[in-house]
Amino acid sequence: MLDLTIRPARLDEADVLTALIERSVRILQAEDYSPEQLDGALGSVFGVDRQLIRDQSYFVVEEGGQIVACGGWSRRRTLFGADAVSDRNDSELTPGVDAAKVRAFFVDPAHARKGIGGRLLEACEAAARAHGFTDAELGATLTGVPLYSRYGYAAVEQYDAPLPNGLGLPIVRMVKALG
Repeated sequence: MLDLTIRPARLDEADVLTALIERSVRILQAEDYSPEQLDGALGSVFGVDRQLIRDQSYFVVEEGGQIVACGGWSRRRTLFGADAVSDRNDSELTPGVDAAKVRAFFVDPAHARKGIGGRLLEACEAAARAHGFTDAELGATLTGVPLYSRYGYAAVEQYDAPLPNGLGLPIVRMVKALG
């Protein structure tokens, strides 16, 4: 098993996370989205959300002291997107009533397919449960749907997230009871 450390992300790591996100998106999502869609999504749909970092609900995964993945959960209404998303809703959710939001999972391509995403997802679900949430929902990329399905998430809707360049990015809204 990999020797991984999962810990809360820090605001001073935003540039490192931005670079990791871009590497992950450009390589791991290239089969599901066009280069133009990825260009439009970076910095809007895909990017760092500093509110999650301030909330201590966004995590990094380290292997040997190097950040190899990031992702988190949220007690806020916004389902996905970076700081730059204009229609975000940062109002707080009600545990036990609203579903926690699983957010912004990215793995460095050199570390993909090693179970890191699953371990990070389990850590996020445990943290959401500890905060009183009984359900979770997420906006999955087409690339991420197989991972989330393996962990019990069910697709309930697919739609196109509008991008700043006028294109749309197919997103699948998925839900799970955290039991």
